[in-house]
Amino acid sequence: MLRAWRNQPDVARFMHTEHVIGPEEHARWFVRMLSDPTVRYSVIELDGAPVGLVCITDIDLLNERCSWAFYLAEANVRGRGVGTVVEFSTMQYAFEVLGVQKLCCEVLDFNQPVIDMHRSFGFVEEGRLRRHIRKPDRRCDVVLLSMLREEWEANRPRLEERLRSKGLLPPPPEVRAS
Repeated sequence: MLRAWRNQPDVARFMHTEHVIGPEEHARWFVRMLSDPTVRYSVIELDGAPVGLVCITDIDLLNERCSWAFYLAEANVRGRGVGTVVEFSTMQYAFEVLGVQKLCCEVLDFNQPVIDMHRSFGFVEEGRLRRHIRKPDRRCDVVLLSMLREEWEANRPRLEERLRSKGLLPPPPEVRAS
């Protein structure tokens, strides 16, 4: 399933490489992924059905940082808030479970909607790797973004309210005086 997703043109075009991944290459990646303590991969589900993948990579607990990326492989779930929930959940996991001080991500320069989504969550552009990736029809810049723990802590209440207002997070637990 993961290999089929990754080989979809609508997914691959946003990756650093677009070549078709064969069974052997995928098997080698899968074995490495399972044994690498610096990565965490999770299948994204919607209503019990797998729809995409989120990965946390380059987990460096000494320097308290990691990177992340995701994709939605099922076109019918795009635009329904799934990416928003994935972004919030990944930030929550990175800062509150892994305990990192910095969460990084890279986006190809032509993927402006994802760059805008990250910025709306409080990610800050740190730089740009110019003409860094070769695509079949052009060379692309890679936009480097990050969020620091204190930015997460400052943004979290606003982000939670935003997701609740869209029905993407449950309401906060009711507190009753006893």
